[in-house]
Amino acid sequence: MSKLIYFMPTSLDGFIAGENDDYDWSAPDEEVMAFINDVHRPIGTYLYGRKNYEVMTIWETPELIPDPKPTDLEFGRIWQAANKVVYSRSLETVSTPKTRLEREFEPQAIRDLKDQLPHDITVAGPNLATHAIRAGLVDEYQLLVVPSLLGRGKRILPDNIHLNLDLLDERRVGKGWVYLRYRTQV
Repeated sequence: MSKLIYFMPTSLDGFIAGENDDYDWSAPDEEVMAFINDVHRPIGTYLYGRKNYEVMTIWETPELIPDPKPTDLEFGRIWQAANKVVYSRSLETVSTPKTRLEREFEPQAIRDLKDQLPHDITVAGPNLATHAIRAGLVDEYQLLVVPSLLGRGKRILPDNIHLNLDLLDERRVGKGWVYLRYRTQV
């Protein structure tokens, strides 16, 4: 049985994006990117909302990133190898291979995926993750805390949710980044 993992970089004050959907503050250096590659290597399926998917499609052609580092190219290979499911009512088509479009987030379909797949699944982005969290589907929370305070913006976790978690791993990465891995208590 696979796990559903919510992996996201977050500011110290709990935001994934600034007020204007700014993500520049969370650009990883090579050491952090190498760590992200290690964490993502066992992932076989990514679950995305439209916005997050559109941001991530750059990994289909990482060589087009200005001055790509070897760790960028490696993440591109990892991302390309995985299946992707995009949840969107407004997107007409998907633009990357190994990607399918779904109109509705169906908790039972995710439970079935978890039962059937031999590899882990990630859910990306706070909007889609909120659906998975509220449905009790998220098995692990993997947060990469960036040494930044944003003050406001897009929150990483939904309001009005209470879960007890067990700490599985913690480590410093790069220049002040901290990786936290929690399992949902049952």
